[in-house]
Amino acid sequence: MKEMIIATKNPGKAKEFKTFFSAFQIEAISLAELDRDVGDIEETGTTFEENAAIKAETIAGMIQRPVLADDSGLAIDALNGRPGVYSARYAGEPKDDQANIDKVLQELKGVEASERTARFVCVLAVAIPGETAMFKKGYCEGEIAYSQIGENGFGYDPIFVPTGHNKTMAQLSPIEKNRISHRKNAIVQLEDWVKNATK
Repeated sequence: MKEMIIATKNPGKAKEFKTFFSAFQIEAISLAELDRDVGDIEETGTTFEENAAIKAETIAGMIQRPVLADDSGLAIDALNGRPGVYSARYAGEPKDDQANIDKVLQELKGVEASERTARFVCVLAVAIPGETAMFKKGYCEGEIAYSQIGENGFGYDPIFVPTGHNKTMAQLSPIEKNRISHRKNAIVQLEDWVKNATK
């Protein structure tokens, strides 16, 4: 395997995967760098696995090359796992990070610190044309703060305090965040598969 198409146009996310795959002499190519536009793939799944697989398998079928897609979000125990797969649009359309944060803090009003446990989840799906997608999963455990703090990161980072830290994800430096992030933990799970695939 010489290349892996990464199902994202996000340069930050693409860079992370490029760094990972380059160690195995595999070129990671984002959708923004492809010579054709695959359009937006509608994510109609009800789980992170379903959504990641829909993206990976659909694009792999279209371009006949190996594709890696990810789906990720925030699961809060006191909200029965919400916002979950609806994390990006929890407060409705269009996507609005601030509105999503406000909604979560409102729903957790009066919930004690011990009950505010949550985790970021990242599911990676790798699809080889003609084969069923393979999954790897990463988590970052933590809890939801009472108010938002911090300027770094995006999404729910300003209200998520990772386990073992007394700062929100948005107060950590990008290097600190990448060490513990759910995506990093999912990418680490990929290593054994890539080693076998490149033998």
